[in-house]
Amino acid sequence: MCNDLRRLGFNENKTKSLAVPNVPKKFFSDFVRGYFDGDGHVWVGLTHKNSFHATYSISCVFTSCSFDFLNILHDRLKKVADVGGVVRKGQGDYYRLTYSIISSLKLFNFMYNVDNLKEEGLFLKRKRIVFEKFIKMRS
Repeated sequence: MCNDLRRLGFNENKTKSLAVPNVPKKFFSDFVRGYFDGDGHVWVGLTHKNSFHATYSISCVFTSCSFDFLNILHDRLKKVADVGGVVRKGQGDYYRLTYSIISSLKLFNFMYNVDNLKEEGLFLKRKRIVFEKFIKMRS
């Protein structure tokens, strides 16, 4: 199993040298969803809440200590999911790949393959529920 993971691009002591593995295109959304479940989060709430035009918003974030990993992930997601996003340095020894409303919704559709993924699929339900509540509120 270790050799199989190495062939996909994983290595030991990967904290700052993590590479995006060579995942076949048909499984890339599964990889992204798995990474999101482990090192990502989704936030829903009001932005500009102190102004007259408070906005109900959603944002999606991937976190890593590897700047290169997030940049490569960002580039691949632009191509396959048509999302924007930005990689920024966090307040500690980490980086964040952040998406705003439209890109977060596109990522939801990509990661959860909304048309084909069943309710009992492999994902953290609590994260998917946040997306679904936001979508329901917008409807």
